[in-house]
Amino acid sequence: MKRLSLLCGLVLASAGAAAAEATVNVSSLDAQGAMTPIGSVRLVETRFGLALYPNLRGLQPGLHGFHVHENPSCAASEADGKKVPGGGAGGHYDPEGTKKHGEPWGTGHLGDLPPLYVMADGTATTPVLAPRLKLSDVRNRSLMVHAGGDNHADHPAPLGGGGARVACGVIGA
Repeated sequence: MKRLSLLCGLVLASAGAAAAEATVNVSSLDAQGAMTPIGSVRLVETRFGLALYPNLRGLQPGLHGFHVHENPSCAASEADGKKVPGGGAGGHYDPEGTKKHGEPWGTGHLGDLPPLYVMADGTATTPVLAPRLKLSDVRNRSLMVHAGGDNHADHPAPLGGGGARVACGVIGA
């Protein structure tokens, strides 16, 4: 009986571990709203927060703004008569209504992540850690890569100064 209990405990523990991970398929976005697959990001819940393991290609080298956005959509939207690639994702995930861009480890949007580093060959494989997030926080949201870096402040430019939305993936339930 002890062995059966131990076995059941191990099975339940491994099932719980499997539930604490997800993979997000990411696609590049263009001005017409077309999406082309460029890789994936594995999300793993750890005792230190949510670890994101990108495996992306075809991006411009350098630092990019990287965020969880509020809606589970990468569809284009329209603003001021122009198409906005990835606009269906909405704004940065901000469940506390701070309306403030900040560091991933501080205050501000809960969806603010460390910048995504893209190597000279256009690949991004360096993991980042979001210490305030859990996998349950990001389910049914989207993961967004922006052109340009992110200074994690609302000045001198809003939302960290990052540019257009260049890649997106929906985080499943």
